Amino acid sequence: MSEDASVNTGAVVWPDAESAAITVRRMQTKLHRWATEQSSRRFGDLFNLVADPAFLVSAWERVTTNRGARTPGIDKVSVGLVETWVGTGAFLAQIRDALKSGVFRPVAVRRVMIPKGSTGRFRKLGIPTITDRVVQASLKLVLEPIFEADFKPCSYGFRPNRRAQDAVAEIHYYASKPRNYHWVLEADIEACFDEISHRALMDRLRARITDKRICSLVKAFLKAGVLTELGNREDTLTGTPQGGILSPLLANIALSALDDHFDRQWRAMGSRYQRAKRKAAGHGVCRLIRYADDFVLMVWGERHHAEALREEVAAVLAPLGLRLSPDKTRVVHIDEGFDFLGFTLRRQWNRGTRRYCVYTRPSKKAIQSVKDKVKARTYRSTRYQDLDVVLRSVNRVLVGWADYFRHAVAKVVFSAIDNHAWGRLMRWVRAKYGGQHRIGMPELRRRFCDKGWRFAHNGVVFTGASSVAVTRYRYRGSTIPTPWTPRPSAAHSG
Repeated sequence: MSEDASVNTGAVVWPDAESAAITVRRMQTKLHRWATEQSSRRFGDLFNLVADPAFLVSAWERVTTNRGARTPGIDKVSVGLVETWVGTGAFLAQIRDALKSGVFRPVAVRRVMIPKGSTGRFRKLGIPTITDRVVQASLKLVLEPIFEADFKPCSYGFRPNRRAQDAVAEIHYYASKPRNYHWVLEADIEACFDEISHRALMDRLRARITDKRICSLVKAFLKAGVLTELGNREDTLTGTPQGGILSPLLANIALSALDDHFDRQWRAMGSRYQRAKRKAAGHGVCRLIRYADDFVLMVWGERHHAEALREEVAAVLAPLGLRLSPDKTRVVHIDEGFDFLGFTLRRQWNRGTRRYCVYTRPSKKAIQSVKDKVKARTYRSTRYQDLDVVLRSVNRVLVGWADYFRHAVAKVVFSAIDNHAWGRLMRWVRAKYGGQHRIGMPELRRRFCDKGWRFAHNGVVFTGASSVAVTRYRYRGSTIPTPWTPRPSAAHSG
């Protein structure tokens, strides 16, 4: 939305993006407060918020600033086409009229198959139309603050103010002394996003939402169907397609059944002292850490305590239409190590401190993944590009990767990745500029490197992963606030 004065389309005044954001934030704060203070409250009359001009403008801003904004759905309409030929105000007015009159119907998503690393497998991605994305974004603006009041601290994926590093930090916290949760059930849900039961999901939605139009709209998105790459339409009887703005929230609503189950157990054990008494009596104690459909159960006790959790988890997932993968679900000791969200966590002996410590490092799979990306950007097919273009591309990959892993024990790994990238760039430069003449190291340094042996061209310098500082990540526990949680100063003022 342009930042000029409010746009008047018909009888509706469309606010600018900044004013809309303020209005939406105020309403979200109220919804979150009501949901937090009244855990049994059921919300009605929310549909008008979804069609509210401020919510639609904010939804449009989120859609247009998303990485996939320029990717069209099955109608081949892109954001650029809307802005050029229709106009943002007129486009949002059409959506609002369709919602208010009850004629809005979601259309099928366009299926795209995305390679999953170098495994040869593919992930199904569903691309909605721009219209459907705006409505989904507006729905999320309304529903998220309500359900965030219910979500448990053990859930980290696709939630505001929470990151993968928070989940990894909690695992590290419980695996370390003096807590010593050393047995781990490393779980994998088979095709989670494709198999979630619509009935089970809608039941959990209706536990909080009584507005029939909201529930009907969510159900319509679930049942919209898929258009395959071959042009065939498939019905969606289960699941919530990955790629939709609303899908991660809906998946969290469904999987919160798992969080609720183990949170009740945790709270039933009471204080840390009572958990210690349970441990002393030889009973196992477990802690769930979940990031979307990836989760682990940290166990204090023996291996058989962790093994027994398989059936318990399976019983919780079954009503959701989900099941554990028998091949990928395993019980492992922290000394063996396991991978989670790209990190490897393992307990090892530290010679300096003369004690066992839990270390978090980038996994071998994650390291190979970034090497493959560097290889793709320095392959022979890229030799038509200038060196500065390649440097900029490689820097973007390495710095982004290092930023994700900068809280791990990663300094040595960053250096090794940079050495690998430098070698790839050296071979690329020699192949592009050498011709029949082999470029020696002195000439390579003189023509293509700065004084520190870093490749440099047209003002672009190879920075690499080592340019990202490695710092410790502080475990925040259950104190992570939502965007709508009152600040302490605000809570005590007036």
